[in-house]
Amino acid sequence: MTSNATPSTEPVGRLLDWLGLRRGQGAPPAGRKAPPDGSGTRDLARLARHQLIGTITAFLIDNDLDVSPGNLLIAHAAFSGMNPPLARQITARSLSAEGITQPWLNELGEQSGNRADHADLDRLMTRLETNLESFQVHAKEARTVTSDYGSELEQHVDDLEQLQKTGRIVSSLADLARVMLERTRTAEDNMRKSEDEAKALRRSLERAKRDAEVDFLTGLPNRRAFEILLERHFKEARAACEPLSVAFCDIDEFKKVNDLHGHEAGDRVIKAIADTLARISDDRCHVARHGGEEFVMLFRGLTPTQAAERLDEAREGLAERRLINRKTDEPFGQITFSGGVADVFGYGETRGALKAADDALYKAKSGGRNRIELADPA
Repeated sequence: MTSNATPSTEPVGRLLDWLGLRRGQGAPPAGRKAPPDGSGTRDLARLARHQLIGTITAFLIDNDLDVSPGNLLIAHAAFSGMNPPLARQITARSLSAEGITQPWLNELGEQSGNRADHADLDRLMTRLETNLESFQVHAKEARTVTSDYGSELEQHVDDLEQLQKTGRIVSSLADLARVMLERTRTAEDNMRKSEDEAKALRRSLERAKRDAEVDFLTGLPNRRAFEILLERHFKEARAACEPLSVAFCDIDEFKKVNDLHGHEAGDRVIKAIADTLARISDDRCHVARHGGEEFVMLFRGLTPTQAAERLDEAREGLAERRLINRKTDEPFGQITFSGGVADVFGYGETRGALKAADDALYKAKSGGRNRIELADPA
């Protein structure tokens, strides 16, 4: 016996087909998307990493904390199981009336001795960035699926409501469909919010990565950023057969400045030297603060002799100035620096060239200071 669908039964049939209730193997019709059920196999180790990143992300967002290298390292140490006492401190603080704040977390980082090891920081930030990207893609896909799912349900609810006579089963299906429709719309809104949070977190992460490569006092690139820059220019200059020189500079008798005028005045002197060296920099000449009162420079397209001449002009200009401590109106006296210059390609590798420049700097210091010396040939 053959039966044909009628206008009154076709909407019910479409809903049953879409839910998979009239198909032998429960597969949805071609062109339809199955409702999201959250199933699927996943490698346990990968799942654990996703959960760790999710925990760190929630910790930073829920407590309105910066996505900074220090915060990332503290959160990773606490939630990865590497530092159980640190985790207990964070848990206890979160349950207290004060709650977790950025100043408290900074103090906790200093007490626990968490210092950003560059390799560990790079790995952590790369993992966070990768997981953020994956989360953002999956959030967008899930929101699309729930949106399509909700549209399908909405159509079926409309179909069912048009029926004048329905049985008890169809009535129950209609009620179920309304509940599922409400839930999918809520899920879609939540996924949209999660997507926005992921975008904001990515922007914060990008700022944190930039901050990790900038010296706070002078605004110059720091040692970490310079080493990355050096390796890039080393490869490019070698391929282009261009000369490449590196220099170390150190403020002469800087300890006296700190002893006589204080560390705040010493910081102003460091900034003055940084400004002097930055003025001779361009897209082929780079300067960075290496640490303390020491700076490092890279000269692309200049031989060591040419680089030394350029650096010597800056040294002479600074030596002719008489700086004054504006806070006390006391003169600093003559402020000078010494330098050492080496040919990067004369030592086989960048580390050898840096050591040669450092040796030449020591030679300039020993020779009377306020001078630039060329490194001895390898």
